Amino acid sequence: MQQRVGSLGAIQQLESRTDEQLLSESKHRAAARAILGARAAERYDAKAARAYFNEALAGAHPQERPALRQMMKASLALAERRPDELREAVEKLGQEPPSARQLLMLRLMGLVAPSPGSSILLRIRGWLLLLVIVIVLLAVGFGLAHLVALPFGGVGTAGAILLGLLIVVAVLGVLALLGRRRQAKAKAQRAAGGGER
Repeated sequence: MQQRVGSLGAIQQLESRTDEQLLSESKHRAAARAILGARAAERYDAKAARAYFNEALAGAHPQERPALRQMMKASLALAERRPDELREAVEKLGQEPPSARQLLMLRLMGLVAPSPGSSILLRIRGWLLLLVIVIVLLAVGFGLAHLVALPFGGVGTAGAILLGLLIVVAVLGVLALLGRRRQAKAKAQRAAGGGER
């Protein structure tokens, strides 16, 4: 029990460190590798996540391995874009599962950008789906540009396409900015919550 607190219990202490610092960590090597595996999974790099978790498992004590395996299962489900397995693994870890909206986005991402090693048909389907999404967004932007330009005497097709593209880029930029702010706020709340414990 004391060893568990010393090794896996060190995860919260090490979370604020950079990847380079975690790679050079020697005292709590298993915890550092588990954090690196989780970070690789957040970048959707399943190969690196699996390698880091395997290193963590090799350096962990037998009583720590079930918890590490569960963390690995959840991280790999995220990296490989498998929402149902992710929800199940996170619930088994005793944490709050991702929201339905987050799981829907992960499912959509799995369709558009399948995990590395997927069949060629899945990749082609992803490219076609991405092309359809781009065409639909441009069509919506084109329609909005025509609608906005009506009171000013209308606009030609080429102008509407250009305005539509600008509208879509602006909306996507605002959504990306809001998403980043929300992520930064959630990360700060997690760090504050971890510090209070």
